Amino acid sequence: MELLLFRAMILPIFLLLISSSPVYIVAQDCGNKITKTIVVDKSGKAGGFTKIQEAIDSIDGNNKKWVKVQIHAATYTEKVQIPYNKPCIYLEGEDRESTIITYNDHQQTDTSATFSSFPDNIIARGITFKNSYNLENQDRKVVPAVAARIYGDKCVFFDCGFIGYQDTLWDVEGRHYFKDCTIEGAIDFIFGYGQSYFENCNLNAISSGYVTAHGRHAKNDRGGFVFKGGKLSGNGQTLLGRVYGPFSRVLFYGTYLSSVVAPAGWSGWHSNIGYKANFIEAECKGPGADTSRRVPWSKKLDSSQLGKYTRKVFMDRDGWLSYLPIDV
Repeated sequence: MELLLFRAMILPIFLLLISSSPVYIVAQDCGNKITKTIVVDKSGKAGGFTKIQEAIDSIDGNNKKWVKVQIHAATYTEKVQIPYNKPCIYLEGEDRESTIITYNDHQQTDTSATFSSFPDNIIARGITFKNSYNLENQDRKVVPAVAARIYGDKCVFFDCGFIGYQDTLWDVEGRHYFKDCTIEGAIDFIFGYGQSYFENCNLNAISSGYVTAHGRHAKNDRGGFVFKGGKLSGNGQTLLGRVYGPFSRVLFYGTYLSSVVAPAGWSGWHSNIGYKANFIEAECKGPGADTSRRVPWSKKLDSSQLGKYTRKVFMDRDGWLSYLPIDV
């Protein structure tokens, strides 16, 4: 509880500082072609590197063209970090079931992440990022244990997995596109300030808790989480989100909501009651989509009001998704 209260007090201050301006620094252009491929094979049989971090370390700083890190199927027990000065990296696994990066660091949100990505222009496909700490022993106290934290602008994750319990995916800031991903956890398992679009993603609540905690602190901040399609299932009774910042913004649009969703749907947090938040459900289906007992400050929109939440308008006005080295 002490750690949760500490995060609740300190992280919103951090997010307010990084979000004080509604204008992002424009991320550099990496082109739309892969110029180099590096191989990672844990067995060493395919040559190249045996650890993912070693492959990243080998890439020149201030790289301006796409470099692919081809990761052969295996479970890699290591913490992986892409530093700020290494943009334009594309991590490709064989698939998320067989290419897994896992570690069990814990306690501190800002240091426990198995995978940390700081620069702009990062792509990952077919990889699972896992923090195993809270999953290894169900009897010990649950603590923050991050699977992935994403800082940079214009980052894309296709067919990836994010597995944890508390604070699984720290979507810190910037525009991020998640497609066909699986995200699993129980407590605030998608949180941060990011301006992110989750398309056709499967969310798995493994215990009662909260799916999202979005930290938007001003009405004109661009941040928000949009879930388009996909489904939410799991065990226990979970809430779709809680008010991590006074102007938190989360939309579930056309999502299948199973009976795991608690009738209230949403929750305040400490002094943030929720009346300034934008917690929205639109055209959702399933037993959890019944909004008759939702908190009074949740919102419902019809199709005529959803234009600003399309992928193009919400986070791709400059067309950056069409200028990647892979098809979106």
